Amino acid sequence: MVSLPRTIAIVEDDASMRRSVRRLLNAHGFATEEYPSAESFLQRTIDGEVECLVLDVDLGGMSGIELQRRLKDDGSCPPVIFITALEDEALQADAERAGCFAYLRKPFPGSALIESINEALGP
Repeated sequence: MVSLPRTIAIVEDDASMRRSVRRLLNAHGFATEEYPSAESFLQRTIDGEVECLVLDVDLGGMSGIELQRRLKDDGSCPPVIFITALEDEALQADAERAGCFAYLRKPFPGSALIESINEALGP
């Protein structure tokens, strides 16, 4: 029996970063969905389960942390890996309190993201 690739949603307002993360994840056998904002993710119409979110903290509109809290309140929050260019320890602490699985500062090694996703998804 062939297993289907696991789906990772990338919510990132920087198109080139979103594209780079997609390429990395696809190269490691993951299916991906891409969203330029938290709001666009909330309006998604794609059927299927997102098993992990790679989520930028600073998205311009609703923040990544706000999106994670909203999904948790709705009871539908997969593991979250935050990515950010911001060096703010208070923000990192807030993200960790919100329950993120990993918090990666840009630029991060691709291997760190893949390892975090694999750990978040488990066996």
